[in-house]
Amino acid sequence: MVRVALATLGCKVNQYESAGMAETLREDGYAPVPFAGEADIYIINTCTVTGKADFQSRQLIRRAVRNNPRAAILVTGCYAQLLPEEISRLPGVTMVAGNVEKGDILGLVRAMAAGVKRAVEGDIRRVTEFSTPAAGVFAGRTRAFLKIQDGCDSFCSYCVVPHGRGKSRSLAAKDVLERLQAMSAAGHRELVLTGISLGAYGRDLRPAADLLGLLRQVATIKQLPRLRLSSLEPLEITDALLAFIRDQGILCRHLHIPLQSGSDRILAEMGRDYDGAFFRRLVHKIQTYLPDAAIGSDVMVGFPGEGETEFQHTRQLVEELPLAYLHVFSYSPRPGTPAAALPDQVRGVDKKRRASIIRQLGMKKRDDFARQFLGRELTVLLESKRDRETGLMRGFSSNYLPVTVRNGQPSLADTLVTVLAEEITEGKLMGRVIHHD
Repeated sequence: MVRVALATLGCKVNQYESAGMAETLREDGYAPVPFAGEADIYIINTCTVTGKADFQSRQLIRRAVRNNPRAAILVTGCYAQLLPEEISRLPGVTMVAGNVEKGDILGLVRAMAAGVKRAVEGDIRRVTEFSTPAAGVFAGRTRAFLKIQDGCDSFCSYCVVPHGRGKSRSLAAKDVLERLQAMSAAGHRELVLTGISLGAYGRDLRPAADLLGLLRQVATIKQLPRLRLSSLEPLEITDALLAFIRDQGILCRHLHIPLQSGSDRILAEMGRDYDGAFFRRLVHKIQTYLPDAAIGSDVMVGFPGEGETEFQHTRQLVEELPLAYLHVFSYSPRPGTPAAALPDQVRGVDKKRRASIIRQLGMKKRDDFARQFLGRELTVLLESKRDRETGLMRGFSSNYLPVTVRNGQPSLADTLVTVLAEEITEGKLMGRVIHHD
């Protein structure tokens, strides 16, 4: 059997697509093996959202060459889509394939064996069809992702994603429902609906649809596992959506909303379509509709022109908001984006300092949010993987709190249990199981 190893960088969409590729190859008789070991074919599904992601992709290519210098190496994903010539010149790379082409992974493997070096759509913005290998099984995972939307039409000034993913396009509702049911039948206990611009779901369909309409159809399916939404843009979170989450009970009380900056001037330069006051009102509105909901956010520091005044606006806004956690990024110039040509690029040392300050603030937010649940009962989906630090069974509550349990038994893996939260360490709750099905 031909041994295939697959490594994935980046977003949940990439993770879903990798799972689809792995399943397709496995069904065709290829043998999956760990990326750290020796394989006959290495597939690297790349990300290019930051310069660091590009560097990590190149590291994985070098690692594959070290693992087996005779192996075929296929590089796909956003980095491959945007800079195929650069990747083709890297030692050991056999073939470069784009984001659309990865949907035909068997065709790519066969073309690679026939000596084809490149398969990349020159202008992915011309692509109008939603395509991806359907992943029914995420091996060894309690939680699985379902990509229902791809592409982005926003063109924020710092972002290359629209160039790497193309126009927004959606999976038809009937296919969403079928795949949800198939993934539920495969044993996954939590499903995450994801997309590059999830809130844009359905706008390209004919007749046009929207995310809330889809969710109302999903709510009619019986015996689905719990559902979670991936990131939504601020303007996409409406009163109607919040009321649906509150009243239907099928979605986890967890929303991830990118802020990026607390400075209105910087938000305008970024091409974002809201200001700090709107974001503040939104977070408080979510709390009103969904008490105890986890609200997470992305924050970018060091965007061109961000001085100390603008940074302090971000810091102050984040400090005052009841956020559960933060994902903090330093601005990274991406070739071809308007922001890369802006004056007043911020020094690396200042980016590093500002990122450290916001990350420390994020850790405090995480602790403060978790502390609210001490002495309370939480519904937790336990996983088969154990906590790295304590060796205890671990899982997440529906509002995305990491929880470890003292009295967990292997038989409880992949099940929903009731946990009494008793202690907190670095934002992680510890407790004991007091009920399980």
